[in-house]
Amino acid sequence: MLIPSIDVLDDTQQKLQTSLSYIGSVLLKNCTVENAKDSIRTTESTLYWVYCNSSEEAIQLWDVGVWKVVFDAEVYYALRHELEAIPQERIAVSISLQHPLLEELLSTPTGISTFIIQTTRAHAMDPSLGSYANTFSKTLLPHGGVRRIVLECEDANALTLDDITHYNTSAMDVMVPASHLTVDPSVQDKLNIGQAFLSNAVTDRPDGLYATIVVDERNTALGLVYSSQESVSESIRTGQGVYQSRKHGLWYKGATSGATQTLIRIDYDCDGDALRFIVKQHGTGFCHLNTRTCYGDATGLTSLQQTLQDRKVNAPKDSYTARLFNDASLLKSKIMEEAEELCDATEKEDVAWEAADLIYFALVKCVGANVSLQDIEKNLDKKARKVTRRPGHAKPKWTISAETPAETPAPASQDRIKMIKHNASDISIKERANLLLRPIIDSSEIINRVTPIMKDVRERGDAALKDLTAKFDRVHLNHVTIKAPFSPKDMQLDPLTKAAIDQAYSNIHAFHEAQMDRDTLVVETMPGVVCSRFARPIEKVGLYVPGGTAILPSTTLMLGIPAKVAGCSEIVIATPPRADGTVVPEVLYVAHKVGASHVVLAGGAQAVAAMAYGTETVPKVDKICGPGNQYVTAAKMAAQNDTSCLVAIDMPAGPSEVLVIADSTCKPSYVAADLLSQAEHGVDSQVVLVAVGMEESLLSEIEDCLHEQAMRLPRVSIVRESISKSYTFCVGTMEEALKFSNDYAPEHLILHMDNASRLLPSVQHAGSVFVGHYSPESMGDYASGTNHTLPTYGYSRMYSGVNTLTFVKHITSQELTAQGLYSLGDTVMRLAEIEGLEAHRHAVAVRVADLRSSSLRVFK
Repeated sequence: MLIPSIDVLDDTQQKLQTSLSYIGSVLLKNCTVENAKDSIRTTESTLYWVYCNSSEEAIQLWDVGVWKVVFDAEVYYALRHELEAIPQERIAVSISLQHPLLEELLSTPTGISTFIIQTTRAHAMDPSLGSYANTFSKTLLPHGGVRRIVLECEDANALTLDDITHYNTSAMDVMVPASHLTVDPSVQDKLNIGQAFLSNAVTDRPDGLYATIVVDERNTALGLVYSSQESVSESIRTGQGVYQSRKHGLWYKGATSGATQTLIRIDYDCDGDALRFIVKQHGTGFCHLNTRTCYGDATGLTSLQQTLQDRKVNAPKDSYTARLFNDASLLKSKIMEEAEELCDATEKEDVAWEAADLIYFALVKCVGANVSLQDIEKNLDKKARKVTRRPGHAKPKWTISAETPAETPAPASQDRIKMIKHNASDISIKERANLLLRPIIDSSEIINRVTPIMKDVRERGDAALKDLTAKFDRVHLNHVTIKAPFSPKDMQLDPLTKAAIDQAYSNIHAFHEAQMDRDTLVVETMPGVVCSRFARPIEKVGLYVPGGTAILPSTTLMLGIPAKVAGCSEIVIATPPRADGTVVPEVLYVAHKVGASHVVLAGGAQAVAAMAYGTETVPKVDKICGPGNQYVTAAKMAAQNDTSCLVAIDMPAGPSEVLVIADSTCKPSYVAADLLSQAEHGVDSQVVLVAVGMEESLLSEIEDCLHEQAMRLPRVSIVRESISKSYTFCVGTMEEALKFSNDYAPEHLILHMDNASRLLPSVQHAGSVFVGHYSPESMGDYASGTNHTLPTYGYSRMYSGVNTLTFVKHITSQELTAQGLYSLGDTVMRLAEIEGLEAHRHAVAVRVADLRSSSLRVFK
């Protein structure tokens, strides 16, 4: 094998550094640590060999990324005990053929991977040296690979290609100075680098071509080609992927398609009969089918990198992905969040899942900084070259003291919790429009996670539900449903709790019972034409109740009561189980009161899938209702869009939100409390205060109350984050306030002023309205009687909250007498004729013809 050497003090030789780095190891002479760093930085190769004279200098060289440090024999012999901990493949010894230590070191080579033998061409032909080399090379290194003898001939400028081939047959490599090498095919008195490189390669093909695998920087195979001495030499000369076409000669990859390649390195396998080109692939990819590889599209990290690079350029403005690239604080928050979740994960599947999340956001950071996976791997290679080890301590801010339990929270921040303030008179139309926007939700990643979960449940049913519940909730179920009648012992409640639920049930039932459309609508649109509309319950409904460790009987009431009032024949409730595989008794008690037939012990997308498709024990439903996180929402949307499962949903969902309109008659502590009651839902909650003609002193009092109350809340950390993104909008008149509210279309609208009910006729868009000083949003959440499952994200423009009619459908009918058909027939026939639907026209015409026959002249 050829080992080129470069004198770093010779500018002429330095010009070949990049070309020589393509073929692997290169020895640098007269090289300092700084020279080595510069060479590694310039060529991005970490395969350099460098001479040194001390262990201190050697460690510095290894740590900057030098692959092999070369010691003179006497220096190595003196340092050999200090170097025992260094991997053998990192050490080479330079020694003359006549040196007295040669035989000793060759016979006991432990600690040395390579000998550089100083000799002449003539002495290198000595059979005894070849015998030493053959014996030496058969002793494998501890971590794999062979030991090597490299000849450094005094008369190296006279070396020929035949010399290199001859030495190789005796298991010896040869060092050739860069001064005796060239990439110029017209130069005859020097060795061509490509030809010298291939002098040890072999091929059994009659045409002399070499089988060549082409891989990218991550060693992913792109395709299989052929190479020749000419193509390899041309590739090294140009720094591009150049191969040998069996039909058309030299093939400059991408010359016509634009999918060019930047050469990184060329090597061959252990037998020397197959080449490997490592390249950076540009354009659409290697394959003529416009895929990255001849074996299909990229997967895994390579595919993710391509996706993120595309999204960096093409993501819609204000989309979630665009925000990740443009909002450093948001990206940092996501990286820290995912890092914490990875640290907390314990099961194999969870660790893999959380690691994938962290890698995703870390790669967003990298792509945003124009850092590629290849750049990362180059740095990993450099780190792997280091022999100095870290002490193994975390930075102080991340250190968990042995005396301080890991669970001890950091002291809560005492910084003031406050909302952003905007004045209607100071902002532009565009700025006002931006205040109406909610955060853009990029659902593509969530859909990609939800889809395989739903497919698994659809295909494996109960078995999938058990596996997924074990994976996500860490609960191992014996059965996935509880069937009615439910055991009384599982519904035992203290008297106060039971009374509270019963009172809420009574109020909610009364309000939803009044909504039921029980009468048939009958209209005679013209004589003899009677139209009617009547309600029928949706037969089977699925109700999703978030939970697990949480206790949410209120959501069960809000969904179950209107379903019962509507007369649904089967009510299926899904809720995540507790750690012991049971359901909280409050939820089970409500399930009993509303007449549920099953309680499914599952949450998330898997619960939605079970109700949408049905399993061995979970009935398939016709409509799914209920709130949930982004995965539940994505699963509901996916189920509704899958025509094969024929299921409807109640409405899209987003983060919870409230808009409060308050004027000078409001009570500041009430306003602050109402803002916080929504802010504590989550960090993405939307909280807006519209202050009408309010003095600065009153606004300051509201801000003081908000901070003081927030600091007393158990969920203050969540409130702090959501409130910091919320705002107060100051307007001059109530008309302005109502116009802004209708434009915003909030989930919850609270009217904080005297005689607030007078404003209701002006409310056009809201999920639910809370009128006056004594109507906090919490009342509607639990027990006033209205429903708390409401449209968010501005969907109150076109959606209602869950109500009794959510669980019914309306059927229309029409009945025509002979007179009615006779009177309306010509109208219908003409319209059908205009639309070109002859069968429609004929269905009327055949009857009209009978009516106009002689036997039925009564209508003439």
